Amino acid sequence: MTDTAARYLYLARHGEASEDERTLTDRGRRQAVLLGERLQSTPLSAIHHGPLPRARQTAQLIGAQLDAVPLHPSELAGDYVPHVPTKEELPPDSAEAMLGFLAQVPEEERDRGPALAREALAEFTGPVAGDHPRHELVVTHNFLIGWLIRAALDAPEWRWMGLNHGNAALTVIRYAPGRPSSVLFYNDMRHLPADLRWTGFPPEVSLT
Repeated sequence: MTDTAARYLYLARHGEASEDERTLTDRGRRQAVLLGERLQSTPLSAIHHGPLPRARQTAQLIGAQLDAVPLHPSELAGDYVPHVPTKEELPPDSAEAMLGFLAQVPEEERDRGPALAREALAEFTGPVAGDHPRHELVVTHNFLIGWLIRAALDAPEWRWMGLNHGNAALTVIRYAPGRPSSVLFYNDMRHLPADLRWTGFPPEVSLT
């Protein structure tokens, strides 16, 4: 029987992006650097990141603060809708609003997302083979972070919605052999000063 060890999955949303999403803002670059500094004492073996510029640049800035941690671009860490719910799956009082939100997402992100989401679960979650714990960072987007958190908590597939993650905030999930997955902390912003926190949230829930 193959020995297995715990996986510690670190999830970070990209830093604040420009309006056209082609690059990070000055604030976004600072957020990424500060997150990298926070992770300097973490034994990361890899940084996976989505292919879009805002995720790639964030990962590069984080990696520049660390000691030779390899960066791996991955379509699985990209920006896509992980699950498109039916109206029957959703709470009756919010179904219309949630479906209306999804209708605004580009069709490509909705169509290809569920297959990528299943692959992401296989690639990034669960215990790992071997005797030693593995620590990995995935720099990605809000939707995938919500999807992985809801899976860790065995929540319904539609429940990736409504989990908002701040730019450059940090979430950590532990997958230990023989134990349920555990969200150790969620949306942690302690490495960011007050003026860099809460970016990336909908205006109605952003705090100053």
